Order: sequence, then structure tokens, then C-alpha cells
Amino acid sequence: MEEKKCLIVSAGGTGTRMGTVIPKQFLVLDGIPILRRTIEAFLRAIPDIQVITVLPEGHMDYWRAYCRKENFLCPQRLVKGGFTRFHSVKNALAYVPEGAIVAVHDGVRPLITPGKIRELFQAAEKAPAVIPVLPVTDTLKLLERREGKLVSEGVQLDRSRVYGAQTPQVFQADSLKAAYGQQFDTLFTDDASVAERYGIPLTFIEGERFNLKITTPEDLVLARAIIDSSLRSE
Repeated sequence: MEEKKCLIVSAGGTGTRMGTVIPKQFLVLDGIPILRRTIEAFLRAIPDIQVITVLPEGHMDYWRAYCRKENFLCPQRLVKGGFTRFHSVKNALAYVPEGAIVAVHDGVRPLITPGKIRELFQAAEKAPAVIPVLPVTDTLKLLERREGKLVSEGVQLDRSRVYGAQTPQVFQADSLKAAYGQQFDTLFTDDASVAERYGIPLTFIEGERFNLKITTPEDLVLARAIIDSSLRSE
């Protein structure tokens, strides 16, 4: 029997770096809220996927009202965000059935393509944890702040070995649930770090350059340009 496919949308943050009144996941991108664009990308890839959306507690009614008003009829379970991303995902995992394959995705990465989503889920049928990554193209400097100034630590990093991790990160749900039974650590910055600490082997595949995480006003400008370019090429 085919495994149930689930999506945890991590959208529990307040988005202070964006400098807007409402959290960034609700900002409009070419007429559609970022969060809705993100969910719709998964629905296009896997129409029957089970959606679990993690939101700030104070904005859950806001999202419900939007979905009713705009006829966004995607069945989804809303889960209250936790103190950190780790706690938010842990809350959501309680609603993922045993034996499922689950993707955890940033609610502000709306430009992931359906093809990449399907590729990740297919890979997770044979591997317990599948992580999309991209090579870092900038020269890297390891710095620390001293008396308000950035100072080099004199460490040279080999750029050819450094990759940036993206989402969705896709897991066999039973393995990820077990990993989230660990005590929280501030070094847990994504689900892959939680899984790796627990001893789950990670499989890496190439991510997508346009799968950016919208966290600043500049990111929003870039996302709009990407969408505009895509529409012009159709």
C-alpha cells in the first residue's frame, strides 16, 4: 500500500526582519498571499497531500477568515506555533500518521516547483531523510563581533565543500518523530540537523536556485521579479 503523504508548513514566525505589520507569510505576492502560494505548489504536485499548517496563535483566525473569504478550500489542520521552529514542528508531527512520508517546508518558500516536490517524495520512499541543497557560490568568511566590529577568526573555509540546505526536507515520518523526541538544542536550525543528531542518515539531492526563503523586503522584490519573468515566458 502506498504511504500517506503529508506536508508540515512551518509558518509560525512573526517575521520581524520584513518590517511589516503582518507576518511575512501573509504578504501578497502577485495578488496571492505567500502562504497560499506555498501550499498550492504542493497541491499541484500531490493533490491528495495532507496539509498541516503551523501558524502564530494570534493569526490563526486571520488565516481561517482569509480561506473562507477567498474560497481557498484546501483541507488543512492548523497547529499553534511553538517557542522555536523545533517546537513548532514537534507540535505538528503529533498529527502525522504512522508510516507516512512527511515534508517539512518553510511557509515563505513559495517558488518551489511541483517537479522538485515529487522528486523529493520519490527519493524518500527509499531513504529515511532527503534534503535539497545548493552549492555556496560566495567566498566565505568566518567572523565574530568584537566591540561592535566584525573581526576575522583567521579560518579559511573551502567553498567547494559548503552547501546551503533548503526545504522541503522530506522524511519517513516514524524516523522524524523519533528524532524529535530528543531534547531541544539551539544547534537544531532545521529538521536535517535534528535527524542527523539522532543518527538518521541523510540523502542529499540538488535543490533549486529560485527556491528562495522570503525573509527581507529585498527577497520579496526578487520573488516578484521571478514570478513576472515566469509569466512572460509562458
